[in-house]
Amino acid sequence: MYGLGVDKREQLIESTRELLWERGYVGTSPKAIQERSGAGQGSMYHHFQGKSELALAAIGRNADDLRARAEAEFSGPGSVVERITVYLRRERDVLKGCPVGKLTQDPDVMADPDLRRPVEKTFGWLTGRLAELLDEGRTAGELDAALDPLATATALVAVLQGGYVLARAAGSPDVFAKAVDGALGLLATKEK
Repeated sequence: MYGLGVDKREQLIESTRELLWERGYVGTSPKAIQERSGAGQGSMYHHFQGKSELALAAIGRNADDLRARAEAEFSGPGSVVERITVYLRRERDVLKGCPVGKLTQDPDVMADPDLRRPVEKTFGWLTGRLAELLDEGRTAGELDAALDPLATATALVAVLQGGYVLARAAGSPDVFAKAVDGALGLLATKEK
């Protein structure tokens, strides 16, 4: 599945990332990881002490990627609302769900403080970063002065994650798009 230039450790992490997104922690067995990565048991245990350590590396990578991509959109050109719009409307595999958000539904991940930490940290960062942007927009007069940046940022993250859930339940990405449109409508500049 992977080319010769990718080392076994990377193959293991990337395979685990995919499997966690598809199957969750319990459904991601060492055997499935080995089959997906093409790595043998010896190679897996050479690089990682066990499934938990490998899952932590994969979850951390997913979290890092989510933060890096979001930051690139948040730091891009345009007004605050335009940058948030780019982030919320970017192309996503909506019916597959968020690779970090789906882990909150996994009781084994949530019960393990080490596995849970990167999930919590990612959502804390995302909420905080959105709050900073919203405060910037409020200060610049782009958004209503009465807007509560932290409460609104929390609502935006909830809409995004809830949009995944609703879209999966309906079997349609259109539901996600409507949730995003609704959230953006709430950010509309107050008429002057």
